[in-house]
Amino acid sequence: MRAVVQRVTRAQVTTAGQIVGSIGPGLVVLLGVEVGDTQEDAVYLADKIINLRIFADSAGKMNLSLLDRKGELLVVSQFTLIGDCRKGRRPSFVNAAPPEQAEPLYEEFVERVKSAGITVGTGRFRTEMTVEIHNQGPVTLILNSRREN
Repeated sequence: MRAVVQRVTRAQVTTAGQIVGSIGPGLVVLLGVEVGDTQEDAVYLADKIINLRIFADSAGKMNLSLLDRKGELLVVSQFTLIGDCRKGRRPSFVNAAPPEQAEPLYEEFVERVKSAGITVGTGRFRTEMTVEIHNQGPVTLILNSRREN
């Protein structure tokens, strides 16, 4: 699994003109699922993200996690994160997991975060969405559940 994580003051996702998920201060996670990903990948990334120390403490140093700050999380599925642009001019998505594999792992990620007591907003799987992100810092990180990468 691959995730782009952004620290935000607020964020929301709309589809078909309706807000389907929104958060206040916290993190936005754009989440892509690769062929071969498992439940272990979802659990690893969820735990890693909610415990990342990327929020400022009283001294202004990045020492606090989403859990410490009691922040919120907006999770948006994004298969394009798995796109391979090394050859040609059009991305290849052959490594993106098919929807029937990706959706349960996306849901596992969301449930793992919720079980930690985090307020979670989500987009809608397999729909065209508009994501409004108010990145704070800016702080943006890319994570991969496969430890060899």
